[in-house]
Amino acid sequence: MNRIISILCALVLTTQLACASDKKEKAAANEIHWISFEEAEAKMKEKPKKVLVDVYTAWCGWCKVMDKETYTNDSVIQYVNEHFYAVKFDAEQKTPITFQGRKWEFSKENRANELAVQIMQGRMSYPTTIIMDEGFTNGQPIPGYQKVFQMEPILKYIGGNFHKSKPYQEWMHDFKPTWK
Repeated sequence: MNRIISILCALVLTTQLACASDKKEKAAANEIHWISFEEAEAKMKEKPKKVLVDVYTAWCGWCKVMDKETYTNDSVIQYVNEHFYAVKFDAEQKTPITFQGRKWEFSKENRANELAVQIMQGRMSYPTTIIMDEGFTNGQPIPGYQKVFQMEPILKYIGGNFHKSKPYQEWMHDFKPTWK
């Protein structure tokens, strides 16, 4: 009898562990894979990709709304994970960042990390989404809260490399949104 109870307990435990693992995998597949600049730089050496940077601050209300409403959209998640390295960057972080051979410190004057000032081109507003080509070049700051319907053409224009052959307004003329 003890042997049967032990076998049943082992089966229940194994089933619970398998279910927990499935839930974690589904959750990971259903969110943007945010990484740091340092991680993106290392990954870029192995497999070049475009980079999406979400520049936020802890106190920014619209940053939180964008996290909750835009960056949780299934279409946004899938597209960003497939076409970009996604970097989550607190502009006001005090911890230095080592990126592209330079140590970026917090600037008291700007009340932000020097890297945030650099990539936002000195226009400090939050949230700001910055999209860069492979190799962290041609950074395009897009200030403000972006809803899903606003984010779709931006991501697809740059992620699909249309920015290399057509002006945005010309491309938008034929664009048909598909995300909800």
